Amino acid sequence: MQGNSLQNVCVVGAGSMGHQIGMLCALGGCETVIQDVNETSLGKAKESLAYQIDKWVQKGKITEAEKVAAFSRLAFTTSLKEAASNADFVIEAVVEKLDVKRSVFAELDEIAPKHAVLATNSSTIVSSLLADATSRPEKVCNMHFFFPPLIMDCVEVVRSEQTSEETVQVTMELCEKINRTAVLLNKEISGFVANRILGALSKEAVKLYEEGYASFQDIDLITTKALKHPIGPFALMDLSGIDVAYYVNQQRYAETGDPEDKPAKCIEDKVKAGTLGRKTGQGWYTYEKA
Repeated sequence: MQGNSLQNVCVVGAGSMGHQIGMLCALGGCETVIQDVNETSLGKAKESLAYQIDKWVQKGKITEAEKVAAFSRLAFTTSLKEAASNADFVIEAVVEKLDVKRSVFAELDEIAPKHAVLATNSSTIVSSLLADATSRPEKVCNMHFFFPPLIMDCVEVVRSEQTSEETVQVTMELCEKINRTAVLLNKEISGFVANRILGALSKEAVKLYEEGYASFQDIDLITTKALKHPIGPFALMDLSGIDVAYYVNQQRYAETGDPEDKPAKCIEDKVKAGTLGRKTGQGWYTYEKA
């Protein structure tokens, strides 16, 4: 299968990443189905996309006709069978937990056509940990978008030792089709490139905060003013979700056994309290919903 023959895309998970990935595919001309087990999540995804794409039209990024065409190519369902049974390409974007992802991949392997590529949007879990849950390891890879996908122009495509050259090419061509810059990593490593660099910065920022050297607000201020980052590490955690950082650290610790990779206490406390950042209205900072 060539990338230009790729017509039908399934995105599993309608959360903060999945619904935007689905819209990118619809804007790129693919018939796209976004699946989520939670009907409420699907409703929120529809509302969010309508709001965001209307803003794009108002700003002149796309035309009203392009918006209408994109939404005509986009469908939502709670049925994985309905979403994936005709897919040429599947992008999994569920919670960052290995056991959940393996279960999804095993189910997708039973439902999706044999030619379909099964990609994971995981920000840290390498695809070889998911591939053996399927009968098609050569068609499994990482396709890591960055938050928010409608804005961020980069996708890390990561191949395992079993990923075929055809799968790599189809994935790279899909990135081009949806107007995203794809960067290929030919070897697996947990966290890939961007998140390993970002993780090192965030880890040091949290350590400095927990040891009382500076407040989280001042660490963010130094990062933006002195290092010219557009956003500080604590504000970034709020943006992407503090629970995401927590699950990433849990997975890293499960792989390495190194206590240094365990989630920091302040992160764990916030997850237990349910103060997960912007999506809950409270994280490191407090947010008012528009």
